[in-house]
Amino acid sequence: MAYLTDRKRVSGLGSAGAGTAHHWHQTLLSAALVVLVPLFLFTFGAIIGAPYEEVVAYYTRPWPALIALLTLTVGWVHFAKGVQVLIEDYVGGLARKMAIIATTCLSYAAALACVYALIRLAL
Repeated sequence: MAYLTDRKRVSGLGSAGAGTAHHWHQTLLSAALVVLVPLFLFTFGAIIGAPYEEVVAYYTRPWPALIALLTLTVGWVHFAKGVQVLIEDYVGGLARKMAIIATTCLSYAAALACVYALIRLAL
């Protein structure tokens, strides 16, 4: 018989086996967004209302394009993980698996579309 304390038995895992890691990823993504969103608003706000050619010239510079790329990508990944938690809490059975797969695919497809649009705009 092994004599383990409750803390040793859990060893950083929730009842599903990955809760702590998922929460930690969400926390890191949130911290990244706390920095990135104001930077994005600052860089994006400077170009609102400008003609198309000026916007293209602005986003060919590396700083605004990188800020936009990071903000949109991290935002969509954060969205995917957050919606997964909501689905796990409120949906059951096969619908849970299907909803998680659908929202994850949708989120990563939207992130990929943002990356493609920015690359197309910057190059």
